Amino acid sequence: MTLTVQNLSITRGGIRVLEGVSFSLSPGEALVLRGPNGIGKTTLLRTIAGLQPPLEGQVDAAPDTLVYAGHADGLKSTLTVEENLEFWAQIFGQNDIASAMNAFDLNALRSRPAGLLSAGQKRRLGLARLLVTGRPIWVLDEPTVSLDVRAVEMFAEVIRTHLGKGGSALLATHIDLGLDEAKTLDVTPFRASAAQLDEFDEAFL
Repeated sequence: MTLTVQNLSITRGGIRVLEGVSFSLSPGEALVLRGPNGIGKTTLLRTIAGLQPPLEGQVDAAPDTLVYAGHADGLKSTLTVEENLEFWAQIFGQNDIASAMNAFDLNALRSRPAGLLSAGQKRRLGLARLLVTGRPIWVLDEPTVSLDVRAVEMFAEVIRTHLGKGGSALLATHIDLGLDEAKTLDVTPFRASAAQLDEFDEAFL
């Protein structure tokens, strides 16, 4: 499934931040967004994921092919690790959580309430949700936050496996995941010329 972004312009808080963004992402490809903090990478990803409307341009992807993972882990604190994954699997019409548990080394934690997990464990569980969605296009905003070195390597291997199965990944990250096949897109040239951002605005981009 191909993701195509055409002449996309986006705003945050009514201020135009990026304009004219265009690219395509084919099955088996990864694209890493680059650019300084505050330029609008999060806003761009949220727009592509359909969480907010673009100012101009369009995002083309087949229905029900995208899944977004942002800064929030999306966990229910009173449910166990296993119950959280089962919940999300059911939401997306899936029933296999074993591969997600294995991929993120969560089996020893399966009976622990999510609210009692460390920050890194919560992040691993949050990312494991990607594997129970059954969706091929992953849109990821700083997915390695709170992950230690071993968990980053674990996540990178999950991405490689996903790409190898014909999935794709669009992600913003400052971490080198060792994805030699990944393309990069610096969004700096797409900065809107009229954008006047102060520190308060940048905190939310």
